[in-house]
Amino acid sequence: MSTHCRIVCVAVPTPLSRTFDYILPDSVADSSDGQGLVGRRVVVPFGRGQKVGVVVGRVEQSALPVSKLKGVSEILDSAPSLPADILHLLRWASTYYQCPIGEAVATALPAILRGVRDSETPMLGRPQHWRATESGRGLDLSTLSRARVQRQIMQFLQSHTVGDASALSEFGSSWRVALKKLIEQGFVEACDHAPDVKVSDVSDALPELNGEQSAAMEVLQSRKGFNVFLLDGVTGSGKTEIYLRKAAGIVVQGKQVLVIVPEIGLTPQLVARFQARFGNAVVALHSGLNDTERLRGWRAAASGQAPVVVGTRSSVFVPLQSPGLIVVDEEHDTSLKQQDGFRYHARDLALVRAREAGIPVILGSATPSLESLHNVALKKYTHIVLSQRAGGAQPPNVRLLDITRAPVTDGLSALLIDQMRAHLDRGQQVMVYLNRRGYAPVMLCDECAAVVDCTRCDAHMTYHARSKRMRCHHCGYEQVAPSRCSTCGHSELSLAGEGTERIEYALRDTFADKRIVRIDRDTTRRKGALEDQLALGRSGQADILIGTQMLAKGHHFPGVTLVAMLDVDRSLFSVDFRASEVMAQTIVQVAGRSGRAAHAGEVVIQTRHPTNALYQTLLNRGYRRYAEVVLAERRAMLLPPFNPMALLRAEATTQSSPKAFLQHVRDVLSGWQIRDVQILGPASAPLERLAGRYRAQLLLSAKTRKGLHSTVSKLRHELESMKEARKVRWSLDVDPLDLM
Repeated sequence: MSTHCRIVCVAVPTPLSRTFDYILPDSVADSSDGQGLVGRRVVVPFGRGQKVGVVVGRVEQSALPVSKLKGVSEILDSAPSLPADILHLLRWASTYYQCPIGEAVATALPAILRGVRDSETPMLGRPQHWRATESGRGLDLSTLSRARVQRQIMQFLQSHTVGDASALSEFGSSWRVALKKLIEQGFVEACDHAPDVKVSDVSDALPELNGEQSAAMEVLQSRKGFNVFLLDGVTGSGKTEIYLRKAAGIVVQGKQVLVIVPEIGLTPQLVARFQARFGNAVVALHSGLNDTERLRGWRAAASGQAPVVVGTRSSVFVPLQSPGLIVVDEEHDTSLKQQDGFRYHARDLALVRAREAGIPVILGSATPSLESLHNVALKKYTHIVLSQRAGGAQPPNVRLLDITRAPVTDGLSALLIDQMRAHLDRGQQVMVYLNRRGYAPVMLCDECAAVVDCTRCDAHMTYHARSKRMRCHHCGYEQVAPSRCSTCGHSELSLAGEGTERIEYALRDTFADKRIVRIDRDTTRRKGALEDQLALGRSGQADILIGTQMLAKGHHFPGVTLVAMLDVDRSLFSVDFRASEVMAQTIVQVAGRSGRAAHAGEVVIQTRHPTNALYQTLLNRGYRRYAEVVLAERRAMLLPPFNPMALLRAEATTQSSPKAFLQHVRDVLSGWQIRDVQILGPASAPLERLAGRYRAQLLLSAKTRKGLHSTVSKLRHELESMKEARKVRWSLDVDPLDLM
């Protein structure tokens, strides 16, 4: 191999937007052009240490003299960790989102593969699986009534051929202990590998489709190759059944299906639905798994052993041996956009990946994003509408409860309490939604009105009653709740506002005989806690469910007939132009948790602004008409999706530095005499100080995407060499969703 042919380009995780050239060791026996190494992980000297990077290509000649090039220290993979199609996707995403290629590549790898050598990587082989023994298949589950997790595992293994770690981990953090006991009792045994998926593994006992669902399937089956379908179905309309039917046809062909969900809270139930249909063919990938479990699932997908992969945002990068379909559930959800580091949008990258692979994409939502509805209007997407709930269930009755002059205690009006009591007395369930955790968002002095603020952020600290601590929900700082005012020394301190914890305390006093379950980040930190609590809601064991955004979408609670929404008004006055869109989507999604079974549902929204035009349009004319109104406003105001945007953020420990840097950037941009790109700012971020650092931002808005990206690309290269940029931390966010 000639010296020049031994030069490879390596993507190394670094803030610089470039690859780095290295020389392969003489001992490497590879093809003459070095292409056989593309996609493999290598250890390379970088700075004063070493880093793990990925070979992304080779060059005939480096910009540096060969004598100055360093050598590759070690080749970690015997085969590419990232196949050609994923590398192509990462290159595209790196350019579009203006992210260094090394950081993008590192994001696509499981954590274990980012910084360890093969000798340190767990010897995983094929994923380990377990199955019920003959005695286990005949076991009476009532004998395990006192061992809940054992009972759940046995119930699963009796109805599935095989279970793996990702499936059994859904039954809580103690699943391994329970499994060990079942093995010791002879009810479960390990098996070396999962059996091949066959057509017979797809259940024939399918629910009957209604007319709209049948028409949707006809459209999906009639189109071949790359197509984007927006499955716009009201809550409870049976969108998941459409996913399952379409996926079945793909699996039968020997191809793989990737299902992307926005949050971990939606993953267990969707995995359960797919496992009920496809058995051991399903692998889950989400942050609730440990690194080893994630790597097992990732390798199962890459090897083709997993015909169906259900995962959160980063699963858009999981290698598939034979991709056949991508589904993005809740496509409108902002959680699909990464908000730091590599700021990609999983929905949009799913479209790029599907286009390159020539396969269909289904985008599902009861409240489609305005971007997707705009693409429907442009004839880029095929619009499939499901306007009726499956199984004959009726949509809930949604009404506004004016509390302007009504007595309200702990955030709950007397009228709402009466409504809750009426439903509970009938043996039905109630759900209360409030997107704020903790007990109270404000603690203030009765004497001087001083508020307990975070010392690191421009934000009040939230009081948590159970721990008697103050916490900042922005930076995580916490302290013991004070007994006196730090300003005047007064001992009388009051709590203002409500969070889910305060609502829980209030309802426990009012409904002492009812079982109340609160679901938020504070109560679901333990692995398996979320699924345990959701199971209480689905089974009807919980009379009242209280929760934040975690309860808003996707969950099926057949016994819930009343949903109460508290403090939604905040979104009406946000400085973020997207706030009203998110508010409308949340109202529709939360309302959809009510009346999903035989009983009629009711939704009550407490408000002090019952005549607000957005409320009236949404509730009286529906989400689609609401979206039309907001899209017209966006067009008039030159906002996305009509005018694309990019946001340059800067932060520093001093207040003046970020704005001074961004003003310099603005001066540079003005000197370029750019056409059709509007520069807004610099301005302080709405939350100027966060975690001890001051933040400012500069917004670029363009008439065309081409014009925006030409400017942003040139700007990024300028920033990397700009002397002033070294005094701050800066980041570029293309198509930003968070302007706060």
